[in-house]
Amino acid sequence: MKISVDVEMTPEEMRKLFGLPDVEAFQRQLMDDIRERMVAGAEGYDPIKLFQPYVTGTMASWDMFQKMLTNAASMSSGGAGSGSDSPDAESKPRRK
Repeated sequence: MKISVDVEMTPEEMRKLFGLPDVEAFQRQLMDDIRERMVAGAEGYDPIKLFQPYVTGTMASWDMFQKMLTNAASMSSGGAGSGSDSPDAESKPRRK
């Protein structure tokens, strides 16, 4: 048996249904800030320096997320403490 339900909603209604915050004002403020920086530094415009304050935190979060996934994968495949980070991991044979 196959049941199908169609729901018509606006993006705003969907956001409210899921309890997500309205970030439109924040995005507008962020874009205005970026625009001001671009106009102020139009002569020596450097996009890397412009976005660096916004990207730094994001990259740190991704690094932490990657470490978490790596730790989870190593724990599920070989158990805690049996990874390659131990000093004599190369001299001990691994069991499969």
